[in-house]
Amino acid sequence: MMRGVLREGLIAGTAGAVAMTLAEKVEQRLTGRPDSYVPARVMERLTGMKEHRGRASQAANLGMHVGQGALVGVLRSLMAHVGLRGAWSSLMFTVVRLTSDQILENATGVGAPPQTWPRRELAVDVLHKGVYGLVTGVVADTLASRGGPGPGQRHAAKKPGRRSDVAPVPRERAFSR
Repeated sequence: MMRGVLREGLIAGTAGAVAMTLAEKVEQRLTGRPDSYVPARVMERLTGMKEHRGRASQAANLGMHVGQGALVGVLRSLMAHVGLRGAWSSLMFTVVRLTSDQILENATGVGAPPQTWPRRELAVDVLHKGVYGLVTGVVADTLASRGGPGPGQRHAAKKPGRRSDVAPVPRERAFSR
């Protein structure tokens, strides 16, 4: 199962990162907001690379943008495989994506805590991460559903809701793949 989770997560996360990047470009054309090079600065500081400007910075920016999106997508794939699927799960995952950004940005000194940002900038970031979370979720859910319902879904099918009177799915039926 874990190999499938990894492969499918990288695919789903990459799809989400590409969709997020396209949404950002459309938004920037409409609003006139300039490119942010925060992802490039984070990557340069994490890897010890020299900090660049211009084309080299654009390449680092795209590499971090897509690379981080792909890696975090593995978690969304795992969620889908265990039965955490659909819009609610994508919303939960969007918070994880926002958190992963903030950990890296603040740890490297490149970013500042979101509560200090201008509200418009915060709204734009949440919107774009929402696009990423939704697209990554749709792809991860679609790929995971090929293996049937996850253990959480099988448990919920016994009697909907979280109930103390419903026994867990038997261990041997927890994972179908």
